[in-house]
Amino acid sequence: MTGGWGVAAGVVGSILGAVALLGAGLFASRATRVAARTTAEAQRAAAATAAEPAQRQADLTAFREIRDEMKDKIERQNRRIDGLSGLVLAYSWTVDRLIHRMRDSGVTPESDDIHARVREHMRTGS
Repeated sequence: MTGGWGVAAGVVGSILGAVALLGAGLFASRATRVAARTTAEAQRAAAATAAEPAQRQADLTAFREIRDEMKDKIERQNRRIDGLSGLVLAYSWTVDRLIHRMRDSGVTPESDDIHARVREHMRTGS
């Protein structure tokens, strides 16, 4: 009886050992997957944190480029406006001299010779 029970006990022990080994393997596998997922999330968080100063620097650089472009554009527009203002003053001076010459010669302008906006400006000063 000892021989049969010994073999049966050995087989049962082997089966229990295999089941225990399989259970331990499944537990280790599950724990490894959870640990890998946790590690990956931690690495992503660390990468995002490390990238933040670089992103801020890139944003600052882009902002400065946009600011400098806008500053140049505004300066060009201001120079253009100054040039056009000077041109309008030169035309005004020229027209004023021509009107005085016409009046000195006895020629008066017709009412439709003067643009409505010019008449408004002459009347109100603005």
